[in-house]
Amino acid sequence: MTTVPTPTTRRIRAAVDVDDVVGLTRDLVRIRSENPPGGETEVVSHLQQVFDGLGMRGEVVEPAPGRQSLVVGTGDAERSGKPVLLVNGHLDTVPVRPEAWRHDPFGGAVHHGRLYGRGSADMKGGVAAAVVALRTCRELPCEVVFHLVADEELGGRLGTAALVERGLVRADACLDPEPTGMRLCLAERGLLFARILTRGVPAHGSEPSRGRSAIISAAGIAQVLHDNVYPQTPHPLLGTTTCNVGAIRGGSGPNVVPEECELRIDRRMLPGDTVDGALAGIVDRISSLGLTRGADYEIEVETFCEASEIDGDHPFVSEVAEATSAMTGRPAERTGLPFTTDARFMRNQLGILSVVLGPGELAVAHTVDEYVEVDALVEAVGVYALVYSSFTGTKRLRDTGLDRRHHTDVGGTIR
Repeated sequence: MTTVPTPTTRRIRAAVDVDDVVGLTRDLVRIRSENPPGGETEVVSHLQQVFDGLGMRGEVVEPAPGRQSLVVGTGDAERSGKPVLLVNGHLDTVPVRPEAWRHDPFGGAVHHGRLYGRGSADMKGGVAAAVVALRTCRELPCEVVFHLVADEELGGRLGTAALVERGLVRADACLDPEPTGMRLCLAERGLLFARILTRGVPAHGSEPSRGRSAIISAAGIAQVLHDNVYPQTPHPLLGTTTCNVGAIRGGSGPNVVPEECELRIDRRMLPGDTVDGALAGIVDRISSLGLTRGADYEIEVETFCEASEIDGDHPFVSEVAEATSAMTGRPAERTGLPFTTDARFMRNQLGILSVVLGPGELAVAHTVDEYVEVDALVEAVGVYALVYSSFTGTKRLRDTGLDRRHHTDVGGTIR
């Protein structure tokens, strides 16, 4: 289906400055903000200068030294009476090994229509597009507020969670420009990271039958947990859950039957899954090996981030879908994410309807030679500008069908 351009869409397309969005994306990529170790001060400072040029002065929130987030908006909603559209994006990136890259990970070079660099897709390109979109707008029917935050890659405790704790997150709806290939993400899986410690009986390596190997127990646990199907009804956007055994460590040497072995696991979950339910499923699997919790092994939950989803029939979702279709010329696709983003804070804890939608493909996020297509950046600018220009408010939680039953987070890496 082809969308007929309107005067507004034609004006926005004509107003999008390719050099502007490419330039800002390149500037952000060139500023290192890897997490760990973390440190968003320099990138926040640069964005403050950009917003100063737009006549917008922001507030810096710094819950720990060097861990800065920027809160800035187009105006005071209490005075203007306009609805608030929040743009939440993170400024930190995952670490990089430069020697593995063909392109400079902090160069922001463009080759064959792709801008390369760490964070180009996840998600400095999306942040740049959302900021540049303001330049194409004339009069806004809403106040656009940006929360450009720290620490998303390690759970958001020093970023969005800190803003929530301070009561700074107030909005009628939210756009999160994470890389989705410009598909509307309406649901995302949650996660549970756990540490499993198996116990054995030490013995001399020449007589292994006299002991009990903690590594052998751990190997059995890995087999019954890793990438197996867990009983459940598949989610229409998220499919089924998964479990990854991502790390194992144990033993002191080849000549000793190991007394202890440690496993680290990553269990991804669906909306409605609880930490207790997920843990019970893991324990049930391990019990099939004849191992008893407490006697043969211990399990400790290190991180829990709840899954989230929104009502796909809500008018705000339709508005974003229509804007996406109008600016790209393609039907708007809807999808789910296999991981979790900061959108969960808005959806689950605050009841703010949040759509995740951004340039860049998930397949290249966190990878060597990460990139974002220049055409995708341009499309994103147009889509965001059209959403800004048309947003007149939306009803809150009681009318959206959001589910706030599960919203307890334990900090940790969320990717």
